[in-house]
Amino acid sequence: MEVEMKIRGLMMDPVTNMPIVILKDVSGNTVLPIWVGIYEANAIALEIEKVSTPRPMTHDLIKSLLLGLSTGVRKVVVSDLKEDTFYALIWLDRDGEMISVDSRPSDALALALRLDCPIFVDDEVLKSSKVAATVSDKVNNEELKRWLEGLNDEDLGRYKM
Repeated sequence: MEVEMKIRGLMMDPVTNMPIVILKDVSGNTVLPIWVGIYEANAIALEIEKVSTPRPMTHDLIKSLLLGLSTGVRKVVVSDLKEDTFYALIWLDRDGEMISVDSRPSDALALALRLDCPIFVDDEVLKSSKVAATVSDKVNNEELKRWLEGLNDEDLGRYKM
């Protein structure tokens, strides 16, 4: 089963100094942090802030290619977590045929933002992630930041893309 999530924000991990994308369950209160690379975080941040670049970035190019090929993105799914590495699938729809494409979660999320398609996380990924947590709907960004900063090294693990 898949849980629909939204990107709640981006922050820096104070331990590893790496960017973290924060996903939050749209109908509940589960939060999943995913560590990403700096360039991938930049691609996500540019779209969140609606910053246009003078030339197309990689994810903008992929969007243009898909639209030019009359292919839509139905959804992206963070589908697996193996040996501290998250995996994702981009589900394409071309003439009614569904095609799954293996992806890094950061690329799938950046593309989902650009194409305004839903983001899902497999519930097994949420169950197996050491740092998925349930938080109150009243949690604000500062409380979330304090919660993440309070995690110890064992809680954090070293998630790789």
